[in-house]
Amino acid sequence: MRNKDIKDYFKSKGVPMWRAAERLGIADSNFSRMLRYEISEDKKAKIFKIIDELAAE
Repeated sequence: MRNKDIKDYFKSKGVPMWRAAERLGIADSNFSRMLRYEISEDKKAKIFKIIDELAAE
């Protein structure tokens, strides 16, 4: 499964994916489509950071 690490991290932190999409400024449907394909390590790092920030709120 592509980007399984990101999807698992969302679950472990209890953060819905749509909130990260909102923070990135994209529609949640586009975010889901983006995760269908392996994304770069830079983008992954940005997403992990956003998940941590949202979990801390």
